[in-house]
Amino acid sequence: MDKFSFKPSLLKSLRSYDKKKFAADAMAGLIVGIVALPLAIAFGIASGVSPEKGIITAVVAGFLISVFGGSKVQIGGPTGAFIVIIYGIIQQFGLSGLMIATMLAGVFLVLLGMFRLGTIIKFIPYPIVVGFTSGIAVTIFTTQIKDLFGLTIDELPADFISKWGTYFTHLDTIDLPSTIIGILSIIIIALTPKVSKKIPGSLVAIVVMTLAAYLLNIYGGITSIKTIGSFYPDIKAQIPELTVPDITWEQMKLLFPTALTIAVLGAIESLLSATVADGVCGDHHDSNQELIGLGIANFCTPLFGGIPATGAIARTMTNINNGGKTPVAGIIHALTLLLIFLVLMPLAAYIPMACLAGVLVVVSYNMSGWRTFRELMNNPKSDITVLLITFFLTVIFDLTIAIEVGMVIACLLFMRRMAETTQIKVIADEIDPNDESDMKFTEEEHLIIPDNVEVYEINGPYFFGIANKFEDLMAAMDDHPKVRVIRMRRVPFIDSTGIHNLRTLCEMSHHEGTQIVLSGVTPNVYAVLEHSGFCNLLGKEYICPNINVALDRAAELVKKL
Repeated sequence: MDKFSFKPSLLKSLRSYDKKKFAADAMAGLIVGIVALPLAIAFGIASGVSPEKGIITAVVAGFLISVFGGSKVQIGGPTGAFIVIIYGIIQQFGLSGLMIATMLAGVFLVLLGMFRLGTIIKFIPYPIVVGFTSGIAVTIFTTQIKDLFGLTIDELPADFISKWGTYFTHLDTIDLPSTIIGILSIIIIALTPKVSKKIPGSLVAIVVMTLAAYLLNIYGGITSIKTIGSFYPDIKAQIPELTVPDITWEQMKLLFPTALTIAVLGAIESLLSATVADGVCGDHHDSNQELIGLGIANFCTPLFGGIPATGAIARTMTNINNGGKTPVAGIIHALTLLLIFLVLMPLAAYIPMACLAGVLVVVSYNMSGWRTFRELMNNPKSDITVLLITFFLTVIFDLTIAIEVGMVIACLLFMRRMAETTQIKVIADEIDPNDESDMKFTEEEHLIIPDNVEVYEINGPYFFGIANKFEDLMAAMDDHPKVRVIRMRRVPFIDSTGIHNLRTLCEMSHHEGTQIVLSGVTPNVYAVLEHSGFCNLLGKEYICPNINVALDRAAELVKKL
């Protein structure tokens, strides 16, 4: 493992910083800050917290991720992926539970980065990522139906199926003005990029629909359109005081799985965003430093009332497309949001809830990745199984269960594939010289297997998935030859179960009067066998470099035994 080093990308960027880069960063940061405003408000409300907490998260986490992260262009803040998790935590453990879980997740992320495990996150199977991302998108869409159509529902069930049942039983309460505002918001967001790609459609929709709702209320007498102020009348434009929660060991144990889910999901989304950004701008981020920066952000943000945050792909791409060069752009984005928060936050009370629902419907559509989902349905059945199970568990239950079960299933399927690729064959009388890479042929007799000698070959990893298969094959053999040669030239690695299996085989063979000889053991496998003490148990003289030496040794043993 490489030595740990703390090298934020900001420090590297400032070494060659100049006015030209600052001008580009300032413009990009200003635009990204404006783009992030409606999303921060929408994500905050959808997560079950007040709108200002969504903005506070974008400010604090966005600032810290840019200062301590490992990517030059990453923009951090609240994202749609966390909505479902946050809402569930608040319902079950309250705001204090959310604070503790987020801080714990921050600690996990810092540790992942310190132990240089950033690259391991990338090994999470793609079907799992697509499955739970699509599942989150469906869940977000489901949670917005009430506000999108202005339905009158006193208490909305938490689970997916009951929620839709409630919607259908309350269709008669649809509010037409709210529905029109919600649908027009979606249309505006969809059409704005065709007019200008630099102006965020969500911001245009919020400005236009807020003004429309205000005019309908004042001059049309339409009061049925619910706004943010209808649910959060005490919106304040002030930075919350630093609050440290009372943390107990029991709370930490209870919230451990949830915190781990937040950490894993945040790491996946942030590193995915950084990787996509690298491909666009030709840079290369430090994944371990990025996790450290993300961990610091998630540990500190809850102290100001914020929610979990991660790298945001859409905002990061907006930063790149508008000329962002260094983490300074991310810092300016955070400062822009802070200025808007302090000056204009009271105006957020007039934003229609149907408009925010429209914003989140578009977010859920973009998150769904339905084209990718459809393409994966043409993959092997094992991938489809993981994809569908992760998707339905995310939708019907929750993301924590989906990730846990999805990872277990993916690991089991991977082990099955590995076991299927490993073959064990018995070589009867002769060894084909045309298929041998570890032999040095000098005489034809080296091809002949001596009497009372059996040769077995293992092709592939010798791990617990195949060890029992080999043991069963040995047990099925009725004869007891004087020597068993086990060829391991194509065994790239061996685990503790494989070593235990070989040890048991040696002991059983010894009682039966049979000597085990290993052939073609690779240096890596030999080092593991020697470290475990197996070489001393078998005897190093019975571990041969190739099949020629092994057959010669077997012939000598047959004469002696």
